[in-house]
Amino acid sequence: MNPVVGLDISKEESHGQAFLARGKPFRGTFHFEHTRDGLANLHQVLKDVESVSKQRPLLILEATGHYQSPVVQFLEEHHYIYIVINPLISNRLRKSQLRKVKTDAADAYLLGELYYREEFEPFKKRGVQLLNLRYLTRQYESLSKMCVQTKLQFQAVLDQVFPGYKGVFGAMYSGVSLRFLSEFPTSYSVLQTDEVALRAKMKELLSSKRGRSEDWINQRVQRLVDAAKQNPFQQTMYASHLINLKVLITLILQYQEHLAELEQNIDALAEEIEEYELIQSIPGIGHKIAATILSEIGEVDRFDHPKKLVAFAGIDPSVFASGKFTATRNRITKRGSRQLRYALVMAVQCGLIRSRNMRIKAFYERKRAEGKPHKVALIACANKLVHWLYAILKNKKEFRPI
Repeated sequence: MNPVVGLDISKEESHGQAFLARGKPFRGTFHFEHTRDGLANLHQVLKDVESVSKQRPLLILEATGHYQSPVVQFLEEHHYIYIVINPLISNRLRKSQLRKVKTDAADAYLLGELYYREEFEPFKKRGVQLLNLRYLTRQYESLSKMCVQTKLQFQAVLDQVFPGYKGVFGAMYSGVSLRFLSEFPTSYSVLQTDEVALRAKMKELLSSKRGRSEDWINQRVQRLVDAAKQNPFQQTMYASHLINLKVLITLILQYQEHLAELEQNIDALAEEIEEYELIQSIPGIGHKIAATILSEIGEVDRFDHPKKLVAFAGIDPSVFASGKFTATRNRITKRGSRQLRYALVMAVQCGLIRSRNMRIKAFYERKRAEGKPHKVALIACANKLVHWLYAILKNKKEFRPI
């Protein structure tokens, strides 16, 4: 016998269907909640299947974001082998059915049947480590986008309160710059304060880890005073702008703190994985891009050909042909991992800057010479990069620049 249990995961609850062998369902569809008692019911079903088949069942489920976390953790704790598949695969089988049925019970039954039709790789133990890395890199990306939006709002308010402040510090979003602006948000507050007090406040706000010379502090104070004198808004008419400015500064500082902490955790977790350093041997791929690529690909053994990894990244061209018509302008499919696709394009762009990656630069220029537009050549380079990554991850060897 080859027992399997198909699980259709939903928020806070799931449905399942057990099979003893192909075409031999075990009992009917069962239902359990994602609670201690509910998972105990699932465990009882699994033990019943094992008792009848004399073999521990394998479980198959769809990737459903974070909804599957309680079930996956339960399976890990009880040492059950399970398979997580892309929903597109099960959806393809569902569409091939003559009857149009979409229920949780039907989906659980469908997943069990799908196991006997296809060959899937079980979820490997190291997958948990890679999933942790994936959650952290995706959280980093999400917080980065929120931080960018907050900075755009901050700039809009600053333009109406103290536009000349942008030239005071080299890095306007540094900690000392933002905290100083929070203390002196208007030209009036700057001009009403003695320069000695301004220098003392700036020195106080500077991080102890990175000291600054007296000349550096004097230059910033002088720039600040000059900007305040030239500012057309000595005092803002809208008190709401000052409130928003302080709130936005607080948010940006918090985002920066959280992003720095996430980056440290990502580096610490990624350094435990052998391939992390190997990926960075490709010029243009730094720490964050390497961690994202590694976490999104997961176990490279899931792909038996680099073209399948290309398809997973969604950078393969779509194909449309019907009768005598064949489309000549084919966009990329954009299926699979959006985060992986973005990281690959960023890696190519970083490799092209100052010709860091001569091999990708030469390939890009060849495509441009063939008449390809910039974006088309960029995607072609990303496709080439995937093939290199596949070879590195498979062979466990560093990239050869020449």
